[in-house]
Amino acid sequence: MEKEWKQTLYAYVNQYNQHQIDYRSQHTDQVVTDPAYLLARSERASRLSQWYAARGARPLRSETRAKLLRTIRDTPKEAVIDVQLYVQLFYEKGGVNHVEEMIQRERLTLIRDGDAWVIVSVEQLTPEKHPAAGIPAVHTGQPAYAYSSGGSKPYLNAEVLQGGPGRKTSRYNRAAAAAYADEWWETSNPEFAVFEVDCTNYISQCLFAGGAPIHYTGKRESGWWYKGYVGSKEWWSYSWAVSNALQSFLSSSSWGLRGELVERPEQLMLGDVIFYDWDGDGSFQHSTIVTAFDAGGSPLVNAHTVSSKHRFWDYKDSYAWSENTVYRFLHIPDYF
Repeated sequence: MEKEWKQTLYAYVNQYNQHQIDYRSQHTDQVVTDPAYLLARSERASRLSQWYAARGARPLRSETRAKLLRTIRDTPKEAVIDVQLYVQLFYEKGGVNHVEEMIQRERLTLIRDGDAWVIVSVEQLTPEKHPAAGIPAVHTGQPAYAYSSGGSKPYLNAEVLQGGPGRKTSRYNRAAAAAYADEWWETSNPEFAVFEVDCTNYISQCLFAGGAPIHYTGKRESGWWYKGYVGSKEWWSYSWAVSNALQSFLSSSSWGLRGELVERPEQLMLGDVIFYDWDGDGSFQHSTIVTAFDAGGSPLVNAHTVSSKHRFWDYKDSYAWSENTVYRFLHIPDYF
């Protein structure tokens, strides 16, 4: 017999869709009783209403598919489950229809309340707000290898090791970087390690796919490089996998891969990057890459951790966003 609490899960997804479009929607049958979640959802939904108006955009519909990832506990009176929500949001701007996609993972705790089930706790399993520094943890349960049987040829070669101001220049292939971002936005390339906070690892892969040259130093605190696992030891620079380290490297680099600070998002091009400091304390905690533009010329971005495709750049739809959020817009020059 189908789990009785599944009907509550279906109702939760339906209400999630309604709130994506109209924050004023009321539910006579409220299935969530978690006050912290309800308050955060209310604040976010009210903000989104103003957000759409300021952008000149009109939400059309939201389609969400829920996938049960794991059942942690299932008793006659309580259930704890991990779910994945695959969300497609359709909106119109300037006469053009757009769609953005996002994958969110949540842990729901449900209890029986008389003849019904209610959700008493909603926990984000992939929060976009996370520590800005430190050694990134490799995601458990994922392949622990970093490159194919072809060895390390793409990473350690004479041209890279002899880099520097005198090396031969190459052109940044913006289309290739964006194409890689679109190909791997909802999953991870098995040729690379996967991190619990994977946003910057993903951005580095996109830059590399666009032709960015590896700056190999052998020191984790310098350069921009990736070797994967060597003798079971993790080998990559902090700048490859940590948001604050990557933005610092791009901002200070004078040759090879580097970034030029611009003032406005409209100045960015395909394959450029945006960094996010949620608290405004000077430490950047999230990274995205520009993969498209809306009808008004504003950048749309891809990201990992909360996997996103063609999402509006300012992330005001994120629970991590606050009034203190600071952005850093970095343009990748055409030539390395």
